[in-house]
Amino acid sequence: MEGKGSTLVHLLVIVLSLTAFGFSIAAERRRSTGTNHTDTTTNATYCVYHSDVATGYGVGAFLFLLSSESLLMGVTKCMCFGIPLTPGGNRAWTIIYFLASWISFVVAEACIVAGAKNNAYHTKYMYGHFSCETLRKGIFIAGAVFVIATMVLNVYYYMYFTKATSQPARKASRSSSSIGMGGYA
Repeated sequence: MEGKGSTLVHLLVIVLSLTAFGFSIAAERRRSTGTNHTDTTTNATYCVYHSDVATGYGVGAFLFLLSSESLLMGVTKCMCFGIPLTPGGNRAWTIIYFLASWISFVVAEACIVAGAKNNAYHTKYMYGHFSCETLRKGIFIAGAVFVIATMVLNVYYYMYFTKATSQPARKASRSSSSIGMGGYA
């Protein structure tokens, strides 16, 4: 099992990420909608919004993705602490996947937080306005796409991280040295 990593860590990262993905999709499907109503006694028009369930789903997606990333960074000690990485291709891929997963993670969380915040704003603070503004379609979907990208990048990061930490460093042998300091004795 050298270089493969813990199956439990792989499984937990995937399950937590897929749960975040599911919450993101549910949030997109349950975005708040508003309808104009007219008060018959005052003849005033106001907006009535439906439930604020999408905000809760968005918060759930945020927390599950954060848990997945925190678990992996805790196990790998954020690649900065603990066992040093063996020089070579596996270390290079580890660094590439680490950076890419963090970029994808930040974008996913930003989309999810923006969607949840804007959904909550449109359901809680827009009463009394003539236009029934709602959250634009696609913010939670964009977050869901980046959740999946983060999951895939994290799996590859962990796989290459375990390869780079489990392989012993190669030492140059004396016979293959190209520097000759001594003469013939």
